[in-house]
Amino acid sequence: MDVRLVIDNEHLDSRTGKVFERLNPVSGRVVTRAAAGGLDDARRSADSAQAAFKSWSQSGPSERRRILLAAADRLEAKKDAFVEVMAAEVGASALWSVFNVMGSGALLREAAALVTQIQGETIPTDKPGTLSMTLRQPVGVVLSIVPWNGPILLAARAIAYPIACGNTVVFRGSEASPRTHALIAEAFYEAGLPAGVLNFFVNAPDDAPEVIDALISHPAVRRVNFTGSTRVGRIIAEKCATHLKRCLLELGGKAPFVVLDDADIDGAVNAAAFGAFLYQGQICMSTERFVVDAAIADAFTEKFVAKVATLSAGDPVNDPSCVIGPLVDDRSGARINGLIDDALAKGAKLAIGGKAEGAVMPATIVDHVKSGMAIYDEETFGPITTIVRVNGVDEAIQVANDTEYGLSSAVFGRDVTRALDVARRIEAGCVHINGATVQNEAQAPYGGMKKSGYGRFDGRAVIDEFTELKWVTIEPADQPYPL
Repeated sequence: MDVRLVIDNEHLDSRTGKVFERLNPVSGRVVTRAAAGGLDDARRSADSAQAAFKSWSQSGPSERRRILLAAADRLEAKKDAFVEVMAAEVGASALWSVFNVMGSGALLREAAALVTQIQGETIPTDKPGTLSMTLRQPVGVVLSIVPWNGPILLAARAIAYPIACGNTVVFRGSEASPRTHALIAEAFYEAGLPAGVLNFFVNAPDDAPEVIDALISHPAVRRVNFTGSTRVGRIIAEKCATHLKRCLLELGGKAPFVVLDDADIDGAVNAAAFGAFLYQGQICMSTERFVVDAAIADAFTEKFVAKVATLSAGDPVNDPSCVIGPLVDDRSGARINGLIDDALAKGAKLAIGGKAEGAVMPATIVDHVKSGMAIYDEETFGPITTIVRVNGVDEAIQVANDTEYGLSSAVFGRDVTRALDVARRIEAGCVHINGATVQNEAQAPYGGMKKSGYGRFDGRAVIDEFTELKWVTIEPADQPYPL
């Protein structure tokens, strides 16, 4: 078997004996066979993490730093393995795989640097002889649920930050990328992480609802972090609310890229191609809506189409250097084809590309998109993007904000003061002036607004997510009371 569960640092089959298979999205061949964890396995994972928390929460910052730095080295050493596995499981190009590996190495080292930044403060008090202060303490067991599309980066942050803060983790990997996620867990075990601090769990797709419910409801689990669709994120939030457990959610996106009338068009096109088509547009930050001033829309579109025409397409299993690989499955292709049909029927124009055939789809741009077309509102999550033409700054901001999502965004313009004003008015957790919507730096807080979720990964913001703030006073025992 390719992938097994890991509980107390022991590789185990599911107690039910059940397995599931991950198929290559193009060939349909089995690429991974994995143990399908059941309810008993889920509870064992949480019980183990609870037991390990007693000692790990008392570990010193130097010990946590040492292990996180070692895990960064071990993860980077697996680069070639990640390239091979991600191509087979999720159709990732070598560019996207290496981007994930190197970004995760930086993230783990940033997490290692945070271990001494978990600090309280003293608080002024009117009570004579009293010391008033706050403490930051680990919360307990953290349930981390991550998707297949940025499998290394999203898993690394979901594991490293809770551990850096002194928590233990039940890491539930994706059914679409079980072997990729198993490799990430292995890097932590090889780094010397004690038994139970990180337990790795995967399940068959059909078992997900009951397994996730069992993990969220487990008394030991005190935090849940989830990255995925808004639909599933809402379910996770509801379950957490039922059990009064705090969650961190990074959900869907419809990232707008505003091109003002004074933009550097060549620079905007380069950022546009990267942001829209890296990993086939299957990134939560992918640019799905180009909001372009009508004064330069024709010039921008002409150059954007020419750029996209140069992007190589293929199967990364056979050609790791290709830019456009397959979708995660053929269901995505059928869904996107429906969006294209609707847009064209309502007056949109196909600038380049076309429909998907199964899981294979060319890089596609749909121009003259307007409100009322399904593709204007719905997250496409594929190698397709749209152009919405507007008149002036105010309409550009209105269109950029005309979405239920608010994750990443961008604005291009030579007048930086005006571009900054636009950035302030865009309703998104991230805005990049003269840069692509797809960006990640481990020292910068990342998260969304509106239906893109709440909470922040990366930077010092994670300390608040994965610690409890406790007020403590030290007072004179003989102080007077008014009773």
